[in-house]
Amino acid sequence: MIDNHRYCVIMCGGIGSRFWPYSRADRPKQFIDFFGTGRSLLQMSYDRILPIVPAENIVIVTNALYAPLVKEQLPDLRDDQILLEPARRNTAPCIAWAAYHIAARDPQASMIVTPSDHLITRQQAFQQCVTKGFEFVEQNDALLTLGIEPTRPETGYGYIQIGSAVDETISKVKTFTEKPNLELAKVFLASGEFFWNSGIFMWKAQTVIDALHRYAPDIATVFDAGQDCFGTDCEMEFIEQEFPGCMSISIDFAIMEKASNVFVERVNLGWNDLGTWSALYDNSPKNREGNVTQNCSVLAYNSKGNIFAVKGDKLVVVSGLNDYIIADAGDVLLVCPKSEEQRIKQMVNDAKVNFGDKYQ
Repeated sequence: MIDNHRYCVIMCGGIGSRFWPYSRADRPKQFIDFFGTGRSLLQMSYDRILPIVPAENIVIVTNALYAPLVKEQLPDLRDDQILLEPARRNTAPCIAWAAYHIAARDPQASMIVTPSDHLITRQQAFQQCVTKGFEFVEQNDALLTLGIEPTRPETGYGYIQIGSAVDETISKVKTFTEKPNLELAKVFLASGEFFWNSGIFMWKAQTVIDALHRYAPDIATVFDAGQDCFGTDCEMEFIEQEFPGCMSISIDFAIMEKASNVFVERVNLGWNDLGTWSALYDNSPKNREGNVTQNCSVLAYNSKGNIFAVKGDKLVVVSGLNDYIIADAGDVLLVCPKSEEQRIKQMVNDAKVNFGDKYQ
């Protein structure tokens, strides 16, 4: 039986600029069906949590700009399950609002916080790990994060070093490390003590509110001032007035790297944060030449290791092209070596400088 005191917060406000030009300001990557399944990344995140959390306890936090997209893709949600941020302020204010909103409704609530744009292929393992995580945070004054067993010396993820063990899969967190260089990532992998930081968190609503008071009092003060508004008709009015004044800071910097009651559950979920075109390439089916085609028609001659993402009925014909991203969004065509995809964010900025918001 599903526990009615369990909640899920899906963070859905990012722009996804590293997936430009497919991911745009008016329709970011979390709303896109990358795998041709008929479900976007957001919808897959929603589907994944349904066996664990009651549908009425799923809360989406997104930018006000994306309200129509959320309602279009998740039509069963009530209006009070969609929290619309009037400004982007990173994950700490986002999670703070969700925690105060949920605690006002249910003081006994426990919650999982998850991004809307991750890929998890081992659904049964996810359900088992999350269920165990809920049980742990409900029985302990704990801030829990899911740590992914690393498979390579990845420099694009943050790492969690495990400390003393609680049981066979849960440990005290010893240290957090932001994205390391390659040599340090190799050391982390070889040590067996470091796990990728998934950005998926679990705790009781009151536990994270208490942590905000202790480690991020500037944020807690903002939401304490609206204590009587949460769960009432005046909640959104309060948020529109006060939320933009919150500092922009991640939950990792605001709380997780400071608190003493932080734990990690070590998991193997077939997880990928799908942060880049290369990540999508790695997680997509390939033909015998190692090319990936995203719902498009391609003729590739002497070409290997490419990803083609082209909208519409256009036929793509290439010859002698290896390890490239070819992404055509209609008004923007991107042709970029996969090895240089870290420059895409700069390309987006350059397009804005030269052409305004036309191609954003």
